[in-house]
Amino acid sequence: MKLAEALALRAEMKTKMNNIQSRLNNNAKVQEGEKPAENPYTLIKELDNVSNEMARFIKNINYTNCMTTENGVSLTDMIAEKDVLKEKITVMKNFLSNAGAVVNRYSNTEIKIHSTVDVAELQKKVDAMSKQLRELDMNIQRINWTVDLIEK
Repeated sequence: MKLAEALALRAEMKTKMNNIQSRLNNNAKVQEGEKPAENPYTLIKELDNVSNEMARFIKNINYTNCMTTENGVSLTDMIAEKDVLKEKITVMKNFLSNAGAVVNRYSNTEIKIHSTVDVAELQKKVDAMSKQLRELDMNIQRINWTVDLIEK
């Protein structure tokens, strides 16, 4: 099984766990004299099975990510770099949105508001970071589809 397939299955298990949670909540209480639509104990057993399988997949995915390297860099390190870069881009985009926002003045007597940074210059840096993020993400995806899942 390729790493990408395991990642897809993990996402499917997460969806299944959310579904079980909803079903459990729907069957947590009933009116006196009524029976639940589904047996909560059966659902809890199903939750146990799915969560155990999901834990096994996560362990194998994490182990594979640690053991897989390209040019001396582990897949785990690439993923960490991608996640941090993504957060940094989000912060910078929000900052530049505020810094570049036009402040309307109603008369010449009102105080002028100026940006504290060169928005165009910083936007070019954000664009370069965005390109780096896309390339890193594509590389990670390529690796995910070429590497076999390592089972512990």
